[in-house]
Amino acid sequence: MAALVAANTEASAQAPYPNRPIRLIVPYPPGAGTDFTAREVGAQYSKALGQPVVIDNRPGAAATLGHGLAAKAPPDGYTLLLGTTGGLVSGPALVGSKIPYDPLKDFATIGLATYVPYALIATGSLPVNNVKELIDLAKASPRKLNVASPGVGTPNHLGAAQLMTLTGIELVHVPYKGGSLAVTDLIAGNVQLLVTGLLQTLPHHRAGRLKILGVGHPQRLKAHPDIPTIAETVPGYHNTGWWGIVAPAGTPQPIVDRLNGIMNKALATPEMFQRFEKNGLEVATTTPQAFHDMIRAELQMWGKLIKDAKISVDVLP
Repeated sequence: MAALVAANTEASAQAPYPNRPIRLIVPYPPGAGTDFTAREVGAQYSKALGQPVVIDNRPGAAATLGHGLAAKAPPDGYTLLLGTTGGLVSGPALVGSKIPYDPLKDFATIGLATYVPYALIATGSLPVNNVKELIDLAKASPRKLNVASPGVGTPNHLGAAQLMTLTGIELVHVPYKGGSLAVTDLIAGNVQLLVTGLLQTLPHHRAGRLKILGVGHPQRLKAHPDIPTIAETVPGYHNTGWWGIVAPAGTPQPIVDRLNGIMNKALATPEMFQRFEKNGLEVATTTPQAFHDMIRAELQMWGKLIKDAKISVDVLP
């Protein structure tokens, strides 16, 4: 019997990858741009590998909950994570060792998937139509306007703090557990401002329920050239995030390379490029090593921004 068990274990270990479903953790609730990206990439993996890719939404703690779960998963290629700017760079740069994982040591980077230009969005009833009018209103009424984000330590949160630092305005931060609930409250007028991606907000912007005041990207987006950059009014402002695929550290390199190749090939097609662009995202791909190097560089960049702007988790209560 022992010999039979050993033989079965060895056969399982040598079975071609993958031979069972793959879990893809998304550190935000369903319905947001992260969910869209994960499902698009997951569908390509499923198609190429012949196994289901199960999306596992694990929101909370400014995306660090989902990242922590992935970091502790077995490094066998059956747990992947949609790594985010908040979970891999801005959050760790803000709170340091309080996060239960090391963004550089605890993950095997597979590749970048998309850039996420964050936007500053106002509820439809707020009497402003651009960033300058918002700054004037906020200066006339300090701490009377609130700004929502998907959580403390997210790049959305830091984007709001950066706007306050560069303009001298005072806003009250309202953190949510993900962007979907924040958008709902913004539409209802329960919060006045929100820093988030464009996916969920573009239809409401077109319908007049919300107003997209500007994007944090360095240039106007090719798909939406009518939306100004915030930097056109606030020089030096920059708030563009990204999402990519990572796995637990120790995941075999052949699996990492295979997953990188599948994703890069899929994202290079015109169809995928258009789908992402339509949803306010810009496709971007890398090698596994280039993605790791990017995370390292951005940890330093966000750390400097946080220090220079004197941002802490207590700046926006």
